Amino acid sequence: MKTILDPCCGSRMFWFDANHPSAVFGDARSESIVVTDRSHDPAGTRTLNIDPDVLMDFRDLPYPEDSFKLVVFDPPHLVRAGPRSWLAAKYGKLGADWREDIRKGFAECFRVLEPHGVLIFKWNETQIKVSEILSLTECAPLFGHKSGKRSDTHWICFMKQSNYRE
Repeated sequence: MKTILDPCCGSRMFWFDANHPSAVFGDARSESIVVTDRSHDPAGTRTLNIDPDVLMDFRDLPYPEDSFKLVVFDPPHLVRAGPRSWLAAKYGKLGADWREDIRKGFAECFRVLEPHGVLIFKWNETQIKVSEILSLTECAPLFGHKSGKRSDTHWICFMKQSNYRE
């Protein structure tokens, strides 16, 4: 039985085991992207593979309520990126209605969590502050950690209360 959901898995870059047997890896896209990048290959290219187990929209998850013990929510965090940008290819890009998309994403992640299940949320605030994102959910975070070269990436832990309904 799968007890973990990652609905925005992308290339699964932060997973120690990118094929963890307890996890369902989902994403809105399935593709391989080759981009110019001389930092990792003398030929000057890098391939990014996005290969989810299930194609899904984090705003409308295809699972019943209380389905998972753990949800990892790492949605796209860019609003400004070029059409051929490596960052946009790697992390995805938010649309014009990004506040509503993130609000729906939080609501869906909490909906599919079991009571007292854990949501791990990852956000990079180079374009949108984490405080603005946290205002889009009614559930209060338990704790978090800033990381990254400039401490722009936040890892935040939530626990679904048994009476949670957004």
